[in-house]
Amino acid sequence: MAYSFRNLNISKLSVIGAGQIGPDICLHFAKVFWKNMVELVIVDISEDALAKAKTKIERKIDKGEETGAFKTEMALTMKNSITYTSDYKLIKGSNIVLEAATEDGKIKDIIFRQVESLTDDSCLFLSNSSHMTPEVIFRNIVIKKRCLVTHYFFPAERNPVVEVVPGINTDPQITEDLLGFYEAIGKVPIKVKSSYGYAIDPIFEGLCELAILCLEKGYGTVKEIDKMAQKTLRQGIGPFTALNLTGGNPITNHGLEEMRETHIQWFRSPKSLQEATAKGIKWNTAKRGEEVEVDPTKAEVLRKQLLGGYFALACYIIDLGITNVNDLDMATEIALVIAAPFTLMNKVGIVEAHSLVKEWCDEHAEFPFPKSLNDAKENGGWELSRIIAAKKDNIAVLTIRRPKVLNALNLNVLNELTKEIIKAENDPAIEGIVITGFGTKAFVSGADIKMLASLKTPEDGYNNSHTFQQLINTIEACAKPTVCALNGFAFGGGNELAITCSARIAKKGLPIVACQPEVNLGFIPGAGGTQRLPRLVGVETAAEILRTARPVSGKEALVIGLIDKEAEGDLIEEAIIYAKQLVNGEAQPRAFLKNEPVKDLSPLEINIGHLSKKIDGIMNRAIYEGIKLPLNEALELESKLFGECILTDDMKIGLDNFFKKGPKAKAEFIHK
Repeated sequence: MAYSFRNLNISKLSVIGAGQIGPDICLHFAKVFWKNMVELVIVDISEDALAKAKTKIERKIDKGEETGAFKTEMALTMKNSITYTSDYKLIKGSNIVLEAATEDGKIKDIIFRQVESLTDDSCLFLSNSSHMTPEVIFRNIVIKKRCLVTHYFFPAERNPVVEVVPGINTDPQITEDLLGFYEAIGKVPIKVKSSYGYAIDPIFEGLCELAILCLEKGYGTVKEIDKMAQKTLRQGIGPFTALNLTGGNPITNHGLEEMRETHIQWFRSPKSLQEATAKGIKWNTAKRGEEVEVDPTKAEVLRKQLLGGYFALACYIIDLGITNVNDLDMATEIALVIAAPFTLMNKVGIVEAHSLVKEWCDEHAEFPFPKSLNDAKENGGWELSRIIAAKKDNIAVLTIRRPKVLNALNLNVLNELTKEIIKAENDPAIEGIVITGFGTKAFVSGADIKMLASLKTPEDGYNNSHTFQQLINTIEACAKPTVCALNGFAFGGGNELAITCSARIAKKGLPIVACQPEVNLGFIPGAGGTQRLPRLVGVETAAEILRTARPVSGKEALVIGLIDKEAEGDLIEEAIIYAKQLVNGEAQPRAFLKNEPVKDLSPLEINIGHLSKKIDGIMNRAIYEGIKLPLNEALELESKLFGECILTDDMKIGLDNFFKKGPKAKAEFIHK
């Protein structure tokens, strides 16, 4: 067997390097390929490193089995799929060789020349370098079109971000295939032009340099600086703790010195970092549970240093032109577990952000003030979008990309989507529109729960519901056919968005394609679900789905008419074909009872279990009174009833239960 994706057909993959990150990369491949029987090989010249890698991987697999993340069959297959060897000849027959060895140009060159002698011309050569450009790493490889850097982040089996860095000679089709491949296996790839350190490491290492400079200038202690980085930049861990956990002193020390030559003179390894690297010592960070208090005067100095430096570094990368604002904003947040830089600048205020960077650059004279920040100030802030817009065969393809929250919707995202739909509708070169979600797990996981929890009055609820409806109605009102390509499950607002489209197509075999889980949290759908779902699949079917919050599989969705077809092959390709068929009249979407009120229906007897009887009563009014009204009046009714939910004790109980115990815990409703 093999794993196939577009032009990639993978039956064997080799990872070279059994040190810190190579085993984690291999573990991720073992997890995603376990059903495809892909042969995995880890190669290292050190038998001790191989033994440690095997122990590390199998320990993580065993832990996954204990927690239920891996079934016994899966765990066993993952272990058996990996060969650990010091014999380079065992990489023969590999379709991909990924090098994760020491950050040394000479060593990488020796490795890939040896790999080239053992593999055929179609084998892809990938390097998990953290800094070096493809042109340097692959300088002596004959067929350079198949060579790229794929930069993973710690811990590689769980951190989803991968920087995909093609060289000057890399085949663009291979780059596009790899970007799609990484998305298909659960990663969040971004394309970055060749540049030393790529896009994210100069920000991370620059923050480490800044933290050490603050230490050397007496602005704070190691513990205080870490604390303020967590508070000010919302870092999961501070820069000193990150250096300790990743063993990052040597590579950061080297990277900063190299960036002084390849970038700007501000980058350099501070004296304290050089000493820590030479002595092999760690930073004196706070112990688990230790409380760190920071004097307000110190805190303000550190706040300005950290914000000014972070904003300057992010803008510097944009000035380099190696990536775009949306990719860098998203990837930095996820890869480094830190506040998204451009979103944070907008939140702080672009004038304040500009002032902070100006003050910081005045102190750090070797750091040029970024031109892109001047432009952003003139434009009133950074223009950000979570929608990736592309065009293929005269069809606009709009992808909702919020991987951190499984593409959850909020009003900003819907506004951005609406703008793209209107733009496509007004473009004479566009014939139809496909709307999909990023990744493979979720089309849209629902509405942003924090946004819903912020609603305090019935008026808040009504306005929120009404605004969502107005934005989603733009899809329904579009003069051009819209096809929702369900790459994963559509929960709550995701399903409500999907059913406003002309048609829906889902990836074949989805165990869950849709669910309206609102009653689990103590409220009703507010973006049209109580009105459009009954009109699409029938009142009785819709009522049971809405009132019980049970999920619907792809197979059932096809039977009841929730989706129009399942995609056997590439989902987006088939969605584009279906959109063109709708344009040409070769296909017709399922009939939708838009303005045909239904009379003489009453609620069915349904066992709702532990769910709120109070909310069920409101839900029944929405469904059975709404179906008797024209759609526009029915949607108005839904908004009013959604507002009523705000007054119930059960909505407060449901949301509180979600935040404290998670989505799987049943709320103890009191039916009031």
